[in-house]
Amino acid sequence: MVTLYGIKNCDTVKKARRWLEQRGIDYRFHDYRADGLDAALLHTFIDALGWEPLLNTRGTTWRRLDEARRATVTDASSAAALMLEMPAIIKRPLLQRPNSPLLVGFRDESYQQYFSEVK
Repeated sequence: MVTLYGIKNCDTVKKARRWLEQRGIDYRFHDYRADGLDAALLHTFIDALGWEPLLNTRGTTWRRLDEARRATVTDASSAAALMLEMPAIIKRPLLQRPNSPLLVGFRDESYQQYFSEVK
C-alpha cells in the first residue's frame, strides 16, 4: 500500500493527494499532526534519505525559528529532535511505496515516473 505523509492543510500535499486520486491510486494518508510521528518512523526516513533533504529550510516554520535555534541543527540527531518537536518542518509530502525508495516533495513529472516504474 502506498502511504503519503504530510499535513492535510499543506497545499503541496493537497496537490499530491489530488494527483493520486485522479489516477485511481489507492493510498493511505498519514497526517503528522493527527496521526503523530514517532522517532522510529522518522529515523527510517532519515536512514533512507539523510536528514538534509527532509528538513524544510524554505518553509515558514524554519524561518520563524530564531537564528540561535537554527544553528543547533547540525546533524541527524539534532535535526530529528527538531522534526519530532515540529513536524511541520519536515519537507512534504513524503511518498512511500513498498520495495521502492521514498519520494520527497511533489512534481507531476516525478510522480509519473515513480508510478510508471511499478508496472
